[in-house]
Amino acid sequence: MELHHPTRDQIKIDRVLSALGNPLRLAVVRVLLGGGEQNCGSVLKVLGVTSKSTMTHHWRVLRESGVIWQQPSGRENLLSLRRDDLDARYPGLLEAVLGGILRDDAAQAASATTRTRRGDM
Repeated sequence: MELHHPTRDQIKIDRVLSALGNPLRLAVVRVLLGGGEQNCGSVLKVLGVTSKSTMTHHWRVLRESGVIWQQPSGRENLLSLRRDDLDARYPGLLEAVLGGILRDDAAQAASATTRTRRGDM
């Protein structure tokens, strides 16, 4: 089965932003941010998702928007972030989106630490 991947020039900002607007798909991008290829199973494990069928739609949206490569490998699919293509089309986009999330995570962690110290939990 051949999977559709847009060429670099076919990647459109509205589709990328729509794909990244879903928290689960954004979590996939965060997992893939480290680089290299990862199999779907290992990504599911990191995310704590137990149903592969749940992710089929999300893989397709990420792939068809140009955010990820999805390549068959035996009985699995290998996923990788299309960082070079996204950076070429929309410089700074991934850093802006992911940087905001990392800042939110840090603020949330700091808030939880403060609540724990005060005994609010």
